[in-house]
Amino acid sequence: MFVVFRYRHAVRSVHTSSPFRHRRAAKTTAALAVLGSLIVGCESSASASEDQANQRHDVVRQRMDRLVRDDAFPAALAAVRGRDGRTRDYTAGVADRENKTKVPADGQVRIGSTTKSFTAVVVLQLVGEGRVSLDAPIETYLPQLVRGDGIDGRHITVRQLLQHTSGLPDYVAAMGGDFFKGRHTYTEPRDLLDLALAKKAKFAPGSKFEYSNTNYLLAGLLIQKVTGRPVAEEITQRIIKPSGLRHTYFPSIGDQDIRRPHPRGYHVPKPGDPMRDITEMDPSWAWAAGQMIATPSDLNRFYSALLGGKLLKPAQLKQMRTTVPASDLWPGARYGLGLISTPLSCGGLVWGHGGDIPGYETRGGATEDGRAVSVTVTALPNALPTDQAGQQTAADHVIDFVDTALCGK
Repeated sequence: MFVVFRYRHAVRSVHTSSPFRHRRAAKTTAALAVLGSLIVGCESSASASEDQANQRHDVVRQRMDRLVRDDAFPAALAAVRGRDGRTRDYTAGVADRENKTKVPADGQVRIGSTTKSFTAVVVLQLVGEGRVSLDAPIETYLPQLVRGDGIDGRHITVRQLLQHTSGLPDYVAAMGGDFFKGRHTYTEPRDLLDLALAKKAKFAPGSKFEYSNTNYLLAGLLIQKVTGRPVAEEITQRIIKPSGLRHTYFPSIGDQDIRRPHPRGYHVPKPGDPMRDITEMDPSWAWAAGQMIATPSDLNRFYSALLGGKLLKPAQLKQMRTTVPASDLWPGARYGLGLISTPLSCGGLVWGHGGDIPGYETRGGATEDGRAVSVTVTALPNALPTDQAGQQTAADHVIDFVDTALCGK
């Protein structure tokens, strides 16, 4: 922010009979001329800076509109914070397709797998407290639980769980594709784990990266075993409250609604079916891998606090930011421990995660210099009424929005 100082009555009247007074008046006049040029310079700089900010705002606004107009997402909402700390909220589309209501600025949304960053932070805090070791096998904490065809918890480390290099099959894939079926049914984490362990291991632990929600199901069970408290409580007490995330929460058992103003989420049971409202659901099946609800500005606050060293000790934050290639997620992505880095077109990286859950897709994160963005669209790309190529393009446009918001182009 530029501050322009206004000078009033800065020079008193002077008598002209004394040579000294003449000289002093001349010096004062010269000084005022310099000050005047500095003030004009500040005003010009402020004006130029404001023009640049407005241009960036226009570009971001256009990208937001494109998500609804060209990609057919019912709605989009975002919070963008610049280097100056100022946040702008953006919305497009309608919050309710039936009633055509306005999208609430900074409304609450289901954040899906962005929850994994919260879960990973709690595990890493326990590492910093000496209660968990990243390179210890999960067997140490959950004895005789992780067993299956090619699956042995004695050979899978905590680090491999957090980094998706465990080889464990994904329990979500075993659930089937119709999320409307059983959408109001509560599911126990152990039942979800059984779905995964009934499948064969995907690869030997540590040999490659492959995203699996089962990893974070086990991370949640680890937290509960070590602390003796529910994972929702640990996330709330260790992250949400200390970080001042006033509109972020882990839904309690039986909580199927979104508590504060929000856009409705939409999904299709199978390709070719009409898009349907799936806002109300029991998210227990996502649990420590994807159950949470937040606002875009709260997510910006969370990732900024994380990168700023307010949630983890330096050693654990360094481990969290040690990455492996994960371009299967999107171009340039690298996966740390519950944290994804993505290169920006203007240089540097954005650190965040992203999350998909029926009805909502979220992307974004924060940078080293204080910029941050979180954007949510109210349908998954594969639920859009377009062909596969169009769905992929829509997914790319959500990623592109993050880059545009942070780079201004």
